[in-house]
Amino acid sequence: MTEGTWEKLSQVAVLGAEYDSPERQPHPKCLEGTRVDVLKFIYGLLDKREKSQIIWLHGTAGVGKSAVAFTVAERMNGLKVTEETQIETRLAGSFFFSRKHTNRSTTGHFFATLAYQLASNFPSVQKDVNRAIRENPAVLNSSMSLRDQMKALFRRPLWHLKSRLHECPPPVFVVDALDECKPETVADLISLLGQALRDPELPVVHILLTSRSEEHIRKAIQTEEMRTLVCEIPANNFGEGIAGTMSLDGEDVDKDIHVFLQHSFTELRSRHPDFPQPTADELTRLANRAGRRFIVASTMMKFVDDGYNDPRDRLELMLELTNELLPGTEVYELYNCILATCSDPNRAYQHLSIVAALADPLPISQISKLLGPGQGSDIATVLVQLRSFMDVSTDSSKPVNIYHSSIRDYVLDFSNCTLPRLQPTATHSVLAHSSFRLMIQDLPKSTNLLDALSELKEHNLAMQNDDPKSLQQSLAFVVEPPEPLRVLMGLLWLRGARGPGLRSWLETLDGRAWLQTQGGEDYLRTQKGEDWLQTWFGGHWLQTHAGHTWLQTESGRGWLQSGPGWQWTQRRQQFAEDPGEPMSLEAWSGQDSLETISGQGWLETPGGREWLRTQTGGEWLQTQTGEEWLQSRRGEEWLQTSTGQVWLTQTSTGREWLQTQRGREWLQTQGGEGWLMTPGGREWLMTEDGQKWLQTKDGRRWLITEDGRRWLMTPGGREWPQTEDGGKVAANRGRAKVAADRGRARSG
Repeated sequence: MTEGTWEKLSQVAVLGAEYDSPERQPHPKCLEGTRVDVLKFIYGLLDKREKSQIIWLHGTAGVGKSAVAFTVAERMNGLKVTEETQIETRLAGSFFFSRKHTNRSTTGHFFATLAYQLASNFPSVQKDVNRAIRENPAVLNSSMSLRDQMKALFRRPLWHLKSRLHECPPPVFVVDALDECKPETVADLISLLGQALRDPELPVVHILLTSRSEEHIRKAIQTEEMRTLVCEIPANNFGEGIAGTMSLDGEDVDKDIHVFLQHSFTELRSRHPDFPQPTADELTRLANRAGRRFIVASTMMKFVDDGYNDPRDRLELMLELTNELLPGTEVYELYNCILATCSDPNRAYQHLSIVAALADPLPISQISKLLGPGQGSDIATVLVQLRSFMDVSTDSSKPVNIYHSSIRDYVLDFSNCTLPRLQPTATHSVLAHSSFRLMIQDLPKSTNLLDALSELKEHNLAMQNDDPKSLQQSLAFVVEPPEPLRVLMGLLWLRGARGPGLRSWLETLDGRAWLQTQGGEDYLRTQKGEDWLQTWFGGHWLQTHAGHTWLQTESGRGWLQSGPGWQWTQRRQQFAEDPGEPMSLEAWSGQDSLETISGQGWLETPGGREWLRTQTGGEWLQTQTGEEWLQSRRGEEWLQTSTGQVWLTQTSTGREWLQTQRGREWLQTQGGEGWLMTPGGREWLMTEDGQKWLQTKDGRRWLITEDGRRWLMTPGGREWPQTEDGGKVAANRGRAKVAADRGRARSG
C-alpha cells in the first residue's frame, strides 16, 4: 500500500473504536472464573468452520455485554491464524460503538476502520485496500454510500483472503454496543454484513455482535434473510433455541458477582492495608442487591473506592444504602441513593446531566469554560462527588467520561430519578446557550462559524428532550431567512442575554418583529428596555408604525409620562420639522430640553417628580441648570414635597448637593430652614453630614434662631449636645455667653 493511501486510511479510521483503545479505559473485562459457560459457548461457535455466522449477544443495560465482547476480542487477538504466522491473528477487526463520542456513534467510518485493522493484521490484503481507495478516493468519505464502502473496504480484502484462510480457523470481527449507533443506519449495516457473510466467494467469517434488545435492531436481525446467519444468546432466563440455557443474568451470575466483589475488595486492601475486608454476610448482601447486574456491583465498588474519601466510611455508607434496596432492584434506584449522598443533589444532578449529554467528553477546565463563571464555577467540586458515575482524572487535561451508558439513560429521562425536590434540567438548552455564547465571543477570531453551525445539525437528535412546540412558539416572530450570526444573537437574546453588545439584534427585522410580541412589550417595561428607548435606534423605532402602536398602549402612555419619555417628545418636536422624519444621531444626543420653560413645567407633573428621584434625574439636579431650578420657586416647593425630601435624605446625589455651596445657601433660605424642621430634615441633622453642618458658621447661626432652639428641644436635639461634636459646639457657645456677660458687666 502506498504511503499516501495508507495515511489517508489511518486518518479516517476510528482508532478509539478498537477494543483495546486507550480511549476506552478502564477496559471492562470478565474476571478469571466468571462467565465461564457463556464464554465457552461463544468460543465453540467461533471455532466452527462450516459457515459464516453472526452471534448476537443481547440484553438489558449493565448485564456485562461489553465485558464479554472485550474478553472475546482479547482472546481472539492472542490466537494465531496458523502456527507459522508471526502477526496474523484471528481478530480481524473490532468496533466498539459509543454515544459519548461522535465518531463512534455513526457508521460513517465503520468499514474504513475495519479495513485499516484488517490490512494491519493481514499485510497481504493491503494492495487490495490500496487499489480500492485509489480507484474511488471518495469511499473514505463518511457520507459515501454504506453499500459502496462495504464492497470496497470489506468484501474486496476478504475475497483476497479466501484461499489464504482455506484450512485455518475463521477470522472474527467483534462489534460491541450497536444500540449506541445512531438508529437510522443500523438496519442497513446489519443487512450489508449479512450480505457479505452469505457471499460464497468470501471465506468463513464470524461476527460477535452485542447490543441491548432494542426493537429496531431486533427487527433488522430477525428478517428472513438474516435468520439463517444469526445465533442468538438471549439475556433472559429460559430463552429459546440452542442458546436458551446461555444467559447473562442466569443463576450462575450471582456467583460471578460475588467473585467480582471479593476480587475488588482484595485489590482495594492491597492499596489500603488498614481496610477491613467485608464479612461473608456483607458480601452476600451486596451481591444480592446487585440483582445479577454487573453494572450495579461495579458502581458499588466505584462508590466505595472513589480515590477521594476514606473507603471504610464509604463501605459503611454503601451497606446502609443497600438496606434500602430490594434484591434485584433497578440500577436507577442505586443511582438515586448515591446522588442523595452529595452535598447538593440538585446541583449534582444538573452537572451529571451536562457531562452525560456532551457529544464528546471534555476535561473539567473546558466544561467550566463552556458553562461560564456562573454555572461552571463549582464544576470541579461537584464532579469529585460523582466519581461513582464517571472517571474524573487528577490530570485536568484528560476528559471526564461516564462509566456506563445507563447513566446517560438515567439523566435523559427525568422520571428515572425519584429523589424529592429535584428540579429537571433543560440540559441541551443549557449547552446550546453556552456554546452560542462562546461562539459569539470567538467570532472575531473564528473563520469556521458556518462549519460549526452545520455540525450542529448532526446533533439535532440530542434536542429531542426539549419540547419542539415550545421552541416553535418562541420563534414564531421570525420573518427573515436564517443568517448564522443573527440566529446566534437571537437565540442568546431569547435566553435572557440582553447586554448592550446584543442590542443591535433589535435593529433587525426579526428583532423589530419580536418587539411587537408579549415578550417584547415586557422587555420595554424593564430598565434595560427603557435604556434602549433612550438610544438613537430606540428613538428611531418609536417613530415607526410599530413604535407608534406601542406608544398608544398602557405601557407606552406610561413611558411618555416618565422623564425619558418626556425628553424624547421635546427632542422630537425641537429637531424634527416633519413629525415623520427620524432624528439624526447628533440631534438625539444634543441639547437638554429641560432648560426650556415647558420642560421645567413638566417637572411639576407626577411623572416629572418621579423622574427626579431616579439616578438620571439626580445627576441633572447637580448640573448648573438643575441647581438653578432648585433655587427657583418651583424647585424650593419641590424640595418641600415628600419626593424632594426623599431625594435630599435618601439619595447620594441629594446628600452630596446639601454639601455644595448652593445647598448650604439654600439651607439659609426660608425654604431650607423650614425643611430642617420637617421629619426628613430633623433626621438629616442627626446624620454625619448634618452634624458637620451644625459645626459650621451657618449651622451655629441657625442653632440660635427660633427654629434652631425649637429643634434643640426635640429628642434628637436634646441628644445632640451629648455627642462629641455637639459638646464642642455647646462649649464654644458657653464660652461665648460668659464672655458676653463679662463684657456687659464691664460696660455696666
